[in-house]
This record gives sequence, C-alpha cells and structure tokens, in this order.
Amino acid sequence: MRILLLGSGGRESALAWKISQSPKVEKLYIAPGNGGTGAYGENIALSPLDFPAIEKTVADLGIDMIVVGNEDPLVAGITDYFEGKDVLVVGPTKAGAELEGSKDVAKAFMTRHEIPTARYRSFTADTLDEGMKFLETLKAPYVLKADGLAAGKGVLIIDSLDKAKEALAEMLGGMFGASSATVVIEEFLSGIECSVFVLTDGNGNYRILPVAKDYKRVGEGDTGLNTGGMGAVSPVPFADETFMKKVEERIILPTIRGLIEEKRIYRGFIFLGLINVDGEPMVIEYNVRMGDPETEAVMPRISSDIVPLLEATAKGDLGNLPLEHSPLAAATVIAVSAGYPEAYEKGKTITGIDAVDESVIFHAGTKTDGNSVVTSGGRVLAVTSLAATLTEALEKSYRSLSRISFDGMAFRRDIGRDVTSEK
Repeated sequence: MRILLLGSGGRESALAWKISQSPKVEKLYIAPGNGGTGAYGENIALSPLDFPAIEKTVADLGIDMIVVGNEDPLVAGITDYFEGKDVLVVGPTKAGAELEGSKDVAKAFMTRHEIPTARYRSFTADTLDEGMKFLETLKAPYVLKADGLAAGKGVLIIDSLDKAKEALAEMLGGMFGASSATVVIEEFLSGIECSVFVLTDGNGNYRILPVAKDYKRVGEGDTGLNTGGMGAVSPVPFADETFMKKVEERIILPTIRGLIEEKRIYRGFIFLGLINVDGEPMVIEYNVRMGDPETEAVMPRISSDIVPLLEATAKGDLGNLPLEHSPLAAATVIAVSAGYPEAYEKGKTITGIDAVDESVIFHAGTKTDGNSVVTSGGRVLAVTSLAATLTEALEKSYRSLSRISFDGMAFRRDIGRDVTSEK
C-alpha cells in the first residue's frame, strides 16, 4: 500500500513512525514533513491545503490512502474533495469536521445529544451586551473561546469579570480575525483533564485508543502561557475502568450515534478533550484528529499494526479488527525554542540526537540544513520513552533530553508528576 500522510509536526512524526512499521506499506510519503520524518518515508514539498496539487500527487505516485494529520485540511473539506476518487481518506467530511471547526456547532451538538459539557452561550458583535450580562451570571474564572480555528490560541481563561468583559469585546472586535466573529462563553469546570481518542468508521464501529494527558502551560506547576503542549503521559491513572465505562456510555456512544443521525460522515479519529469533575467525565472540546503531543505518547502504546485499522476505517468497515494496547507506560517531554509560545528564533543547530538510545525522538519544528538538523518551530522535539511504570518512563525521557542540545532549548521538568507519586 502506498500512503500519503499530510502534516509536519510531532504528531505526524509519530504517525509516520507507526505507519512505517507495517508490512502492508510499500511506500510512505509525508507532505511536507520535517527534519526527522525522512527516516520513515519520503518528504514531499506539498501544502496539505493545496487539494489540486495533492490530487495530482496521488495520481502521479499511485497513492492508495491519504492520512490527514492536522485539522485544517479536514475543516476545509479534503475528504469531500476526494469523494468518488480512487483513493481512501482517513478523516471526517467537512460536516463531521465542524465538531472542531466551530465550537458553537460542537456545543450545540453536545446539547442535542445530551453529552455532558459545561453550560454555555454563544455571542456575536450584535449581541455583545447580552454576552456581558451572561458573564455576570457566571463565577470566576471565565472561559471565552473563539468559535473557529485559532491555531490553539483561541481560548482565554480570565479571573477578573472586568477583564473578561474587555476580552469579549476585543475578541468580537477581531482579536483572532474571523475565528472570533462568534465567541462561546462557558462555565469553568474544575477538575483534572485527559484526552480520549476514538477511531470510528462512520457506521457505528469504533476502537478506543490509549488514554493520554497533556500539559499545556509553558511553565512548571502549570504556570505561564498556554502552548500547543509541553508533554504528555499515557496511561492516565484516574482514567480507570469505572471512569472509562462512563466515558464510553455517556460520551463516545452518543457522539457516534449523533454523527450518524445527523448524517455527518465521519471516518477517522475523534479526540475527546475531557475533564474529570469529581469522578464524572465532561467534554471540554472535540478535535477531529489526533492530539499533539498526545500522539507521541499514544502511538508507541499501540501494539497492533495501525495500517489495517486505518484502511478499514476509511472503507467504513472496522469489523472485528483488534486494537491492542501495550501494558507499558509512555512519557513524552517536549523541547521548545527559547521564547515559545511567543517570539522565538529559528535555525539553531541541534546536537546529541544520535546519542539517545533509550527513547524515541519525534521531530516537530525541525528541518535539515546540509548535514545538520536545525530548529524551525516553537516545539522542536518530542522525546518519548516506554517503561513498566510512568516514573521510569519519565526518568528515561529526561536522561535522553540531557544528551540533546540547541541554543535556547527549554523544557518542563515536572511532566507527569501530578499523576505519579513524585511531587
């Protein structure tokens, strides 16, 4: 099978790593890929949003299946574009991708299908005054979300009512461009978060992947600015059999049934951003692809060959295909550029990657420059280790990070401590 994987981050590195291990793969292409994905296949200088160019590449290279890594092409309708053409696509249609493309659509979907989530209302510039009054009915902190895609930066959590009102006006005034033309205000939920991933074929069949927990704040102790993710661990101790039974019955099944009922064709990954509120799971958000950096912790914990599962998903028939979980724990720590998530410099030479022998290094913001690998993004490398316990896996990842260096390299030293005995 000839496969084209779209994307360039750590998530796509982990997917490429896993896909490349399958005996079913004749050739793997990654578009555009990064400085490390060439180890698993062939990088192609191609934009995931250039559908006509992708179509030509599919024809020229004899691609059998497209795996869409990030959300932008899905929200833009890549699956619809290739409908009826002679290639499989792993990912929902544009209607299915609205679960991530519009937070207002997602919240309304949850309400219709009685899926537990925070109380909310949506507002536009025309209903700004109503939004101000709704904020007054809530307790601090206040959660404001840009309706559309905002590169992971469209969620604000604000402690002061006055500042929340200011932020609402700024968001509706264009803070995030068209993405915040509508703003969702919701009740703040207090608890501990986790990420649940489901692979579904659009016909009611699904498989639950290993559960993960990511760490969004740039600073230790969950302080500082939100980022795309500074690390992840899997499994998550509190996501036990009892909790996951609730997740499956109250969230996964109603979501899949709701998608079918509303004729939102969905053949791909569903990412459930959940919060555990006193033992009860509630949905914070949907994403319509795998998470990053959770993928870098989840893929190494899948024992099964992923390619037959992806192929069956795209064909709409998962049937009885197994998805087996490894009993080992995985810990991922992200090395970032100095200044991230704000302004940062690029082009810093990375050394020591070849000296790592007990972890897998998934490249994220890297590119090749001659014989060197240099930084090209905020999140640069994802260092993932497997071990019998989460504490051991974390120790391995931090030992491996000590061997890697680039000018300004930073990382959090407390990943996973909240869910291990180590405080």
